[in-house]
Amino acid sequence: MRTQLKTTVFAATLSVASSIAINSAHAQQHYPIGAEGIKAATLPPPGLYLRDYNLIYFADQINDPNGHAMPMKFDLTAYANSIRPIYITDFKVLGANYGMDLLVPLVYSSINVAGHHDDSFGLGDLFVEPVTLSWHWSHADLSVAYGFWAPTGDYDPARLSTPGSGFWSHMFTLGGTYHTAGTNAWSASVLTRYEIATEQSDTGITPGDTFSLEWGLSKAFRPEIEAGLIGYYQQQVDDASGPGIAGGSQPSRRVFGVGPELSLFCPKLGFFVSARYAREFGAEARPDGNTITVTLTKRF
Repeated sequence: MRTQLKTTVFAATLSVASSIAINSAHAQQHYPIGAEGIKAATLPPPGLYLRDYNLIYFADQINDPNGHAMPMKFDLTAYANSIRPIYITDFKVLGANYGMDLLVPLVYSSINVAGHHDDSFGLGDLFVEPVTLSWHWSHADLSVAYGFWAPTGDYDPARLSTPGSGFWSHMFTLGGTYHTAGTNAWSASVLTRYEIATEQSDTGITPGDTFSLEWGLSKAFRPEIEAGLIGYYQQQVDDASGPGIAGGSQPSRRVFGVGPELSLFCPKLGFFVSARYAREFGAEARPDGNTITVTLTKRF
């Protein structure tokens, strides 16, 4: 019964947080969709920054591959606190500022499904981004990046919940922001990511590639206050494959989310804080829930 549940339900469960993993004997993507919001595609100017992501995900419904709620008791709560040092240099590559960053997540998750319960806490999978390139013009920003996820978190395929995912993956990023001028400026931003996973060490499963898109539309009411609407879309673009997956493949997961965001800035302290909420819809082969993210950023 436990193996059947993992195959039909948790193989499609979302990873949530600056690297939350709700693990199963099969596969999921690394990137926690909903981690970024308004101006998601805009990297900061040269300097050293420390960013702290606090991401909460909760759901009481999991959908089948056709988008219908599965008739079973289901409850998922996950929290990730992820520290991300960011260093943007003055060094130019094709006119762009070169930078790098690192994401270190601590992950808690609790899962209840059809009378089975498991929870875990620990270091998640590290994300290393050795290359970021960011361009800044008078009304637009552009960013590209490459990074990889390392399986540093504890992973146990016999459990429903573990902090790690048990595989390496590559992630490519491309995004842009358009903004008007002035103290009451408008901005529109789109950030895309593409993940390519390798084989999961303990199961022989190779997760399917995943495409993620995050967007934001915002208005500045004062130089220190900005508010707007954010949204996301995440889609598994090809099948997972390997031993134990029926038919040699896995149903593709997808989800949409939309909600508000408020961002505040204290110039004297060089300190930013943003809070956003997204309600999910259109979920297929995964949970249909809610994402709350509070992000703190300090410039040094």
